[in-house]
Amino acid sequence: MKTRKTPMRMCLGCGEMKPKRELIRVVRQKDDTIALDATGKMAGRGAYICPSAACLSHAQKARRLEKAFSCKIEDAVYDALHHTMAEVENHA
Repeated sequence: MKTRKTPMRMCLGCGEMKPKRELIRVVRQKDDTIALDATGKMAGRGAYICPSAACLSHAQKARRLEKAFSCKIEDAVYDALHHTMAEVENHA
């Protein structure tokens, strides 16, 4: 039986290619809201980031999420993402 190829995605923070399951998907939905997608199945434009606050901070400084989503992202959204990311780190 053939072995299945593992889907790889690039982290916006550190730039490393990692298996899709190890990364967290950030989604821009149709109403231009930004959310973390724990299931990986939310509708909308997605970008991937490592489950660490350091990668999220680096992506914020370099404005990588804004470039990936082609929209302005407010600081309040980043604060909410940092809060949610901290919860994800604590559960892992």
